[in-house]
Amino acid sequence: MSATHTYDVAVRWTGNLGTGTENYRSYSRAHNVVGEGKPTIAASADPAFRGDRDRWNPEELLVASVAQCHMLWYLHFCSTEGVTVLAYEDLAHAVMTMDESGGGGRITEVVLRPEVTVADAATAEKARALHGKVPAVCFIARSVNFPVRHEPVIRTGGAPAPAPR
Repeated sequence: MSATHTYDVAVRWTGNLGTGTENYRSYSRAHNVVGEGKPTIAASADPAFRGDRDRWNPEELLVASVAQCHMLWYLHFCSTEGVTVLAYEDLAHAVMTMDESGGGGRITEVVLRPEVTVADAATAEKARALHGKVPAVCFIARSVNFPVRHEPVIRTGGAPAPAPR
């Protein structure tokens, strides 16, 4: 029997400004993402769609999910294959392309740009290569219908490791 996992979250709209959704401009896109025992995430629509730029939007959360999944699997591979990671930061980027009608769009690409610091310069090339193993197992990347590319930078002792030739 296959193992299954379930994930439950609540999304609660908090944007009724007194007249509900009477018209397109009469309500806020503000909402909260809530999980039992977890901090609430203040969210909204993208500012381009009348959202609040001070709150997370679904597109940002999707990109964060892709980046988080990649990082967690990458760190796992490093830990099991002898690469000691000291620091990891991903400057992830997504592109959303609107359809011709202007009424919809979709994420067409995510580029992960992890900057990884490893303890031993001798493991830098292995550290770079391990990014290539992640797409086969990352739950989120395997679930989306757009390409997820990665452009890692590997550092040792705070300096960039030489790029492969």
